[in-house]
Amino acid sequence: MPRYFNLEEARAALPVVGRSIREAVQARQQYQEAEALIHQLAQRILMAGGMHVDTAKTEGWKAQVESSGQTLKSSMERIEEMGVLVKDLDTGLVDFPTLFKGEEVYLCWRMDEADIDHWHGINEGFAGRKAIDRSFLDNHRGGPSFD
Repeated sequence: MPRYFNLEEARAALPVVGRSIREAVQARQQYQEAEALIHQLAQRILMAGGMHVDTAKTEGWKAQVESSGQTLKSSMERIEEMGVLVKDLDTGLVDFPTLFKGEEVYLCWRMDEADIDHWHGINEGFAGRKAIDRSFLDNHRGGPSFD
């Protein structure tokens, strides 16, 4: 059973969630860049039938893959342990489960936003975001944490 956040709890979690999602996005980019360089090198070796390889540079790329992979894993685990759902690592989009009129919905936040100002139904996604208004505030609630 998920953890449900009220808006105050979600906002209070933003400093840690924001730092963690930014770290995850950056680590993923570094991971992908190093993986691409290693793949390109392997392709060049294959096409040339062998070649002299700068082992120091190659080992650096491998170390970057390992390091950024571990950072990505740690960041994602930190976010998920809080009960927050990572929806898109390209844009740093996360959802905080909450209840609105007894139904599960998501408080929606993207890392380029200053605050949590939107929510959407679980099947609506980012395109279905709605502004948090008085009706939402009066009819939403968090719930107990389940570990």
